[in-house]
Amino acid sequence: MKRTFRIILTAIFLLSAPLLMLAQSPPHPNGGAAPGGGNGPVGGAPVGDGIYILIAMALVYGISRWYAMHKQKTAQE
Repeated sequence: MKRTFRIILTAIFLLSAPLLMLAQSPPHPNGGAAPGGGNGPVGGAPVGDGIYILIAMALVYGISRWYAMHKQKTAQE
């Protein structure tokens, strides 16, 4: 019972955390100066191919874990 309560409480926290933790708003372009004041516009960080690398690494890790469990299961039989 205590373990189930802890799991439910953790799940509620993890699902509500993004609603409670808000990031700062981005700064004004050109630092609030007049247009042509010398500073360029504020740009965001590109996601690009990083997400594909993350997915590929997760896939390789999952396959290696599955292979290790499968190998261990066949060794026991």
